[in-house]
Amino acid sequence: MSSTITWADFERVDLRVGTILEAREFREARRPAYQLLVDLGPEIGQKRSSAQITRHYQPADLIGRQVLCVVNFPSKQIGKFMSEVLVTGAADAQGDIVLATLASPVPNGSRLI
Repeated sequence: MSSTITWADFERVDLRVGTILEAREFREARRPAYQLLVDLGPEIGQKRSSAQITRHYQPADLIGRQVLCVVNFPSKQIGKFMSEVLVTGAADAQGDIVLATLASPVPNGSRLI
């Protein structure tokens, strides 16, 4: 387990719900990945992300899926692609990423509290 943090530390991480609008193979990536376009609501808008989630998901299956994203990390250049948000998940027993999702739909841009 990591060291204990304060509530203020947790509040600094801006976790928002978004809906995946587009997903396509990221052929230029060193490890298998997809390029995603995520709608994070009117306040944040649409943002791009690179996600190494190819073991459990096909691009067509991702469209319309709500995911939990960190929106206040700095953008990261991955080859010619700029990843603007981090789509979150957890590793399964084999180390492959399973997306963090919600049990029921909520409005895009909703903040994890």
